[in-house]
Amino acid sequence: MSTFKVVIAYDGTDFVGWQRQASGVSIQALIEDALEPLEGRPVTVAGAGRTDAGVHALGQVASFTLARDVDAATIARAVNARLPHDVRIVAADAVAPSFHARFDARSKTYRYRIWNADVVSPFERRYVWHLPGALDTEGMASAARCLEGRHDFSAFQAAESDAATAERTLQSSRITVVPPQVFYDVTGDGFLRHMVRTIAGSLVEVGRGRRAPEWMREVLQSRERASAGRTAPASGLFLMGVHYD
Repeated sequence: MSTFKVVIAYDGTDFVGWQRQASGVSIQALIEDALEPLEGRPVTVAGAGRTDAGVHALGQVASFTLARDVDAATIARAVNARLPHDVRIVAADAVAPSFHARFDARSKTYRYRIWNADVVSPFERRYVWHLPGALDTEGMASAARCLEGRHDFSAFQAAESDAATAERTLQSSRITVVPPQVFYDVTGDGFLRHMVRTIAGSLVEVGRGRRAPEWMREVLQSRERASAGRTAPASGLFLMGVHYD
């Protein structure tokens, strides 16, 4: 038996998310189905993060075990040949049998992309939140920094979240401006369902001048989802990478 780690990039627009579901096409199901002919039996693939419907990835990580004697490069070629063009394995490596993509992950980095101009390029529209009109990006940056450290992020999770605890640690929460784009980059030890998108929606409340940057601390302390801003569209969110020891 050999264990493999793969890095996956995908355009999530047309998929129901990472996790296999009863209906709709998921990234996990596509990879498992592509591995089955190679292995000659069903293969279970564990992902580092469960991205939602419409969310993209440049650096999703997954792991699985095969009984067949095959090298990592062959796996990447064989699986990519069976995947749709909007899902690619971009790297594959043999790893220790104990490796697990989800349980061994120490942190993840997400990026939320805002297109802040009157017109959005047709080649970008599937990958951004288009927001015309001025944004106070300095205020957004100040609000984003309020979230660094360990906090209870209950106010930023989906109402239907089933997480055992809402406490998470954000090592970095920053705004970067590269006109016409505004990037929100966040690295943390874990993320609740819709957490990054709700933070992005709340930062836009500050950017629009509807709230002061200090309001973000009040939202954190409230622990109430109703206190935060709207959930930003899935189209702007990317899982950039998963980090291990």
